[in-house]
Amino acid sequence: MSKMSIYDVIVIGAGHAGCEASLAAAQLGRKTLLLTMNADSIGLMSCNPSIGGLAKGQLVREVDALGGRMALASDHTAIQIRTLNTRKGPAVRSTRAQVDRHAYQSYMRSAVENQPNLDIRECLAERILIENGAVKGVETSLKEAYFGKTLIIAAGTFLNGLLHIGLEHMPGGRMGERPSEGLSGSLKELGLTMGRLKTGTCARLDGRTIEFDRLTAQHGDEDAVPFSFRTKKISGRQLPCYITYTNQKTHDIILSSLDRSPLFTGIIKGTGVRYCPSIEDKIHRFPQRDRHHIFLEPEGLNTVEYYPNGISTSLPVDVQEEIIHSIEGLEHAKITRPGYGIEYDFADPTQLYPTLEAKGMPGLYLAGQINGTTGYEEAASLGLIAGINAALKVTDKEPFVLGRSEAYIGVLVDDLVTKGTNEPYRMFTSRVEYRLILREDNADLRLTELGYKIGLIGRERYDHVMGKRDRIKKEMARLRETRAEKALRRPGTRYEDITTAEEQTGLSPEERKEVEIEVKYEGFIRRQLSEIDRFKSIEKIRVPDGFDYGPVHGLSSEIREKLSRIRPLTLGQASRISGVTPAAISIMMVYLEKRRRKG
Repeated sequence: MSKMSIYDVIVIGAGHAGCEASLAAAQLGRKTLLLTMNADSIGLMSCNPSIGGLAKGQLVREVDALGGRMALASDHTAIQIRTLNTRKGPAVRSTRAQVDRHAYQSYMRSAVENQPNLDIRECLAERILIENGAVKGVETSLKEAYFGKTLIIAAGTFLNGLLHIGLEHMPGGRMGERPSEGLSGSLKELGLTMGRLKTGTCARLDGRTIEFDRLTAQHGDEDAVPFSFRTKKISGRQLPCYITYTNQKTHDIILSSLDRSPLFTGIIKGTGVRYCPSIEDKIHRFPQRDRHHIFLEPEGLNTVEYYPNGISTSLPVDVQEEIIHSIEGLEHAKITRPGYGIEYDFADPTQLYPTLEAKGMPGLYLAGQINGTTGYEEAASLGLIAGINAALKVTDKEPFVLGRSEAYIGVLVDDLVTKGTNEPYRMFTSRVEYRLILREDNADLRLTELGYKIGLIGRERYDHVMGKRDRIKKEMARLRETRAEKALRRPGTRYEDITTAEEQTGLSPEERKEVEIEVKYEGFIRRQLSEIDRFKSIEKIRVPDGFDYGPVHGLSSEIREKLSRIRPLTLGQASRISGVTPAAISIMMVYLEKRRRKG
């Protein structure tokens, strides 16, 4: 075994989680090493060529506000941007971008390769090295040893990955790439509980064989709003998507082929994505539906490939061809790459602290799909949090934890580490209690100051956002003093309707929008802020490290077991554990107060 340099942070995996984690740690000045099985796959989009969407757009904006890269990469490679839910209130509006898959990957690879303090090595990580109960580093398949003070595993779908096409299956973390077979076993040896999940992807189609003139075109927004608060304007060439549908013939083909489906014959054991199921699962679960949407998404400006979003499948290739040829506009479409299902290992996320550090294993962090999530945006969010906390741990600084009342990322992490998941977790606005406060449009106002304090945001950007905040506050005060805010609250009234051109010149379009939202929804916002104050009162009551629940009289054995296993950091987190009753929280509150008084 050859001995290598000692790093502050080692990151395994160069997908969306691994890229954000390694970039954050290196940017914070920590000597960082990124290990990947294939350097040509850094930042690769394994599934559809898009970023954002409902609730996911909020995550991307928050990653950007804290200093992450996903939003910038999306803006630089966007070929279509749309704001979703524009007819609904601001709490549920989200941005979605179609991106050039190859350009996105190139952008992220360049960002990683040009980041100071960050080394890249192509190798297969096999075993986690431990010394005195803490992480020491990692050993590769070639018996190389890389030593580090902290280790982040962001292995995506590669842990014991198994690809399925019909009744055939083969090892793989992604089509054409081998899986990681030793790392999952190493995690089990450390005592982590592992499970099995399943996801999948669609066939890719040759756009030259699609009859677009028979389909409905869906264009992006004319005045597209960039994802990143740092992007001035989207200037690249934009492309439309196209809409088509499955039909009864499609459904009949699928239903007659279920005996060749690895999902329905029991070959696939892992739990699939409930909110984005395969087409065969959709047809089986919703027999009353006579058609399902298919969005034909361009893969990029310099390729003919299209991604038919909506028909993810693991059926045999000949059945996939029948399905595609039964759909309007795709009767003569040629498959360039078949769709497939993939099973992979994940770790029960309740074994993690909200910092994403493993309980009982100092220095080991997990990020991305290994935590049970699905989606690029969730992965990037977790990667950023893990990268920040690994870097902070090395310098013995206070960890960084976002609360449910602060960010969608806070909800994501809290849901995972407190409630766990037995299926691929996807973010929804319905999961967020304070979504009117945690809007996509105000992510910079909420989180940039935190990013600045951590060290990921520069002074110039920080000053810009603080100036924006001050201008919004001053304008709201002016409207209140002149009683114009009452007029602005009327339905259908816009900020521009109640102000002069001279008054508007002091604010940017984004700032005017913030003023309008804050005024129109002031009553609702005030009520949510009041709820947050009550929420924070219980969140502030910390549970001491290593707390023994045995002496706490009145707790059932089941509740004791759950609290001892998950080890919540606060009573607020304890209250969200399934099965922990309000009465149990009251008992704990009284017990902790008595303990505090005794000193």
